[in-house]
Amino acid sequence: MKLQGAHAFRSLISITLSGALTTPTVGPSLITPRLPAVRALVLSDQAVRLLTLQYRSFHTEFLGCMIGEIRDGAVRVDRIAPADVRPLRSTATEVVPETTCEEAGWTGTVGMIHSHPTGERCWYYFPGTQVPTSDAQSFGRTPYAVDAIMCGAKVVWIGRDTVQREFGLVESVESDGGDRGLRP
Repeated sequence: MKLQGAHAFRSLISITLSGALTTPTVGPSLITPRLPAVRALVLSDQAVRLLTLQYRSFHTEFLGCMIGEIRDGAVRVDRIAPADVRPLRSTATEVVPETTCEEAGWTGTVGMIHSHPTGERCWYYFPGTQVPTSDAQSFGRTPYAVDAIMCGAKVVWIGRDTVQREFGLVESVESDGGDRGLRP
């Protein structure tokens, strides 16, 4: 059946609006392949060192591509590569990438991580509710298995099961007695 004129335009708007209203804002994309359930997020020593340096160095949000693998219900992050972000698109409360991790040349991306430099508002759902924050909504639009927020001495993260988890981020003290990382 061929639609013409105003009738075709109204039909197109109707189809577009009905799709927009039924598309979930949080959770895996309907076109994304089903990802395995993730119960753990493990960061390599290199990833911990990078996050420590980023936290100490920047007063604006940092955005990174977590490169690694998913195996046996755990995401193992071998390294964190910088996302493609223009300096003016990174503020104390927001960071916006120019491209995806893959378009920036990174392969093996399992998730994204960004920082909250002040260590505040480190959650994916507003406290005491199931109302998603902008961080949860952004994660819902990605194809990745996990998303994480670096908040001071802890990492808050979420998987496709939408359960928020967290762990402390403390690099070990070297034998010289110097403080080499973040302390809670």
